[in-house]
Amino acid sequence: MIFSHGGDWAAHSATMLDFSANVSPLGLPKGVADAAAQAVLESDRYPDPFCRALRRKLAAFHEAEERDILCGAGVSDLLYRLGLALRPKNALIPVPTFSEYEDALRLVGCNIRHHILLKENGFALTEDFLDDISTNTQLVILCQPNNPTGRTVPSALVEAIAKRCQQRGAVLAVDESFLPMLSVGDALSALPLLSRYSCLILFRSFTKTHALAGLRLGWAVSRNHSLLKGMAQAGPPWNVSHAAQAAGLAALEDETYLPRLVELLERERPRLSRGLNALELDVTPGEANYLLFFAPVTDLAEKTREKGVLIRDCSNYVGLSPGYYRVAVRTGAENRRLLEVLREVLYG
Repeated sequence: MIFSHGGDWAAHSATMLDFSANVSPLGLPKGVADAAAQAVLESDRYPDPFCRALRRKLAAFHEAEERDILCGAGVSDLLYRLGLALRPKNALIPVPTFSEYEDALRLVGCNIRHHILLKENGFALTEDFLDDISTNTQLVILCQPNNPTGRTVPSALVEAIAKRCQQRGAVLAVDESFLPMLSVGDALSALPLLSRYSCLILFRSFTKTHALAGLRLGWAVSRNHSLLKGMAQAGPPWNVSHAAQAAGLAALEDETYLPRLVELLERERPRLSRGLNALELDVTPGEANYLLFFAPVTDLAEKTREKGVLIRDCSNYVGLSPGYYRVAVRTGAENRRLLEVLREVLYG
């Protein structure tokens, strides 16, 4: 079996330091862990198939209505449901980006056009993207900030893309899974656009922000209720476990965890970036909780793994060549260990 993502810790020693998965380095919040553990004791009952309590709280959090929210077993679950519900014939995706977007659409026979993000532009999305949204485009997917580059899309450009999609009759899906971990996350969110653009659907997740990768919990927000209904019907019921729903409710109650995470990342990301640059690695100026860099070594991930550190080989991303790698931003001590290992591997 081939697994094309980071975070496959089970294939390696439990003592590995994992920089391949870009989840919160603070780990699972205690209150969230306690809520999930309590819910496990009640797992003799089926989970709420409509996630009523969770949707109610998410709606209040987003100043939306309950019918604007659809929960899923992570954003990946919702992406596949989007593809099955919409069944687009043509889609447009800027690359490099998260491969699951394309995988979900290939499943329904969608023709996918790539908008190549250029290295000379720092892999930033520019207004040139608007010209690629043609009359036969039925779906556009953006990752905000983009994975693996860490680059954000300016709010004005996101709105311009939404306006163009509305004119073309296309759906615009914006994956904001990483956005809450940025200090400027609220300012960059497309949530305020939902009332003006019925073509827009946003994805959020607790997977990254609250380290819920093992419980799988994400949600979609949209005023396109017929699309949300189609997505709900595009997969099996009870897709969000009792424990995941309880964890999500607890995460929304915790008002201290996310500010601590943002503070840590804002402090450690520039430090890690400077450390990578000092090793003469070509670092993309990312703004997220991970950094993309190029090294003149195509087996760097194998060599760091031998020293107990996992990094993400990005050579399988469309638009990236061998030699590109992504590392998560973790705690200061962990980041220093990563830099030590990279120095040992690169310079002996």
